[in-house]
Amino acid sequence: MVPIEEVDQWTDLPTATSDHLMRVAKNIGNAQKQLYDCRRVALIIAGFEVPHCHLHVIPANTMSDLSFDLAASHVDPTELAAQAQKIAAVLKTI
Repeated sequence: MVPIEEVDQWTDLPTATSDHLMRVAKNIGNAQKQLYDCRRVALIIAGFEVPHCHLHVIPANTMSDLSFDLAASHVDPTELAAQAQKIAAVLKTI
């Protein structure tokens, strides 16, 4: 379950919601480690690009992997869906 309540800043989240988000992010991060053979999985809560709290769970090998400036401006929807299915499959085993 992903919370859908709109909260602008993560520091304003109800404790139950922030606890839930952290558990979900941890599971997604562990799935990414299995799939992408990355050194670490980073978690960024920025909130500047859209006015609500959301988490970025990012497989990374270096700090430069965390730069939003390096993010692809377009991703093939078919490839994105394929990666989402892979992550979902791993999540079912966690």
